[in-house]
Amino acid sequence: MDSTAAAPDPAPTDPGDPAEPGTPPRPIRVFLLDDHEVVRRGLRDLLGGEPGIEVVGEAASGEQALARGPALRPDVAVLDVRLPDGNGITVCRELRALMPGLACLMLTSFDDEDALLDAIMAGAAGYVLKQIKGSDLVTAVRTVASGQSLLDPATTARLMRSLRGPESELPPEDARLSVLNERERAILALIGEGLTNRQIGGKLYLSEKTVKNHISRMLAKLGVERRVQAAVIAAQVAPLGERPGAGPGAPSSRGRPAR
Repeated sequence: MDSTAAAPDPAPTDPGDPAEPGTPPRPIRVFLLDDHEVVRRGLRDLLGGEPGIEVVGEAASGEQALARGPALRPDVAVLDVRLPDGNGITVCRELRALMPGLACLMLTSFDDEDALLDAIMAGAAGYVLKQIKGSDLVTAVRTVASGQSLLDPATTARLMRSLRGPESELPPEDARLSVLNERERAILALIGEGLTNRQIGGKLYLSEKTVKNHISRMLAKLGVERRVQAAVIAAQVAPLGERPGAGPGAPSSRGRPAR
């Protein structure tokens, strides 16, 4: 690591934003974690050869990642889920505790719903299989670096369905919902159905901006950062949202036009 690596960043910006007008965009700084050297080398060659991306370091174990990662100040960490000394999901959670702005992209050989759920709730920005095409992985890194989430829609939908399984038994009032008001509960239920902000606004007769503001406050109350984390919570309390017009999570019909 060169002598400038410890210097503090300028005011926080998106990785691709220029620090000053007329200067080139700052490259996306990527850190790699995989216990297989050949995989790390392939990732380093693939990502490091792309314009605007710089691989700043790598690790072969969770312990190495936690020791090396924070000092390198990456924007994105590409983390193998299964490691000899633990798992990348725990590393994701611990790295993000030290670097809240870090985007973690989980990379795995296994289509594992439990791992996907754990990754979502650990704050991972993306979850992709190692069978992904190289060009798609580059796109995934750029996507999560820009602050967006990237999770395979089919896998996520299957996860949501499994969380809503008919055999699940939930208490009448999930403790996590106690912090939400009536409107926020209604929005949470619609997020769990996969609706966009515009669609939620249409259902609840609210502007898209108002829905966005409600969601921001709701995420803060639930202690999560990403919409997909809220969707998981919504799926886990699905009985509340599966009965529109009934229960404490239902929106009030007062003041709504007749259908």
